[in-house]
Amino acid sequence: MTLYATSTDSRHLCNASDATAGIGKGFYNDHILPHIINLSMRNRELAPYRERMLSYAKGRVLEIGIGSGLNLDYYGACVEEIVGLEPAPRLIAMAQRAANGCKIPVTLMAASAESIPIDDRTVDTVVSTWTLCSIPDVYGALREMRRVLKPGGQLVFVEHGLAPEEEIQRWQTRLTPLWKRIGGGCHLNRPIQRLIESAGFGISELETGYAKGPRPMTFFYQGSAVPI
Repeated sequence: MTLYATSTDSRHLCNASDATAGIGKGFYNDHILPHIINLSMRNRELAPYRERMLSYAKGRVLEIGIGSGLNLDYYGACVEEIVGLEPAPRLIAMAQRAANGCKIPVTLMAASAESIPIDDRTVDTVVSTWTLCSIPDVYGALREMRRVLKPGGQLVFVEHGLAPEEEIQRWQTRLTPLWKRIGGGCHLNRPIQRLIESAGFGISELETGYAKGPRPMTFFYQGSAVPI
């Protein structure tokens, strides 16, 4: 396992320099929020989504928002190398510990998905699990993912986002401003399929539906996409 500290950009977390928030918000983002993210993503209900979609990964894998490394146990024998991108230093430290027990070579990069420090067309699989909801410039990040993929490569994703029912959409819109402040910039109402397609991908497989839990937070998109 290798760690490259290419950037300490944590813009996908709530803006710690917000003048109205002061030191308290910075402390929350740096010391409390990473542990909340780690605990929430350990939910056992998420394991089948990880197991299914990560079985598609092969070759050189770039995982966007690797977090505390919870996906590492799910990569199979077709994966040769994992590059994990994560801007939050606390989560990078947690991912280091997970990577130490991984049989696949893991490189961790403290960097933003909006500016991926990887050469063009050098990645076989990009993985994004519950990450697109919180990246500020999600279009820019998706274009970067497309840039680094080899011809024939694929984006594999599990995300939550905009629900199909108007009533649930209204609740998602109402709740998102508060949810962003307590949930690391997380948006409840991003149209995941539309975002991916707008960045130059063609959806090759897609399943949607509700997971267990409150409906505004649990409409999931899982599938794969290829550059077009």
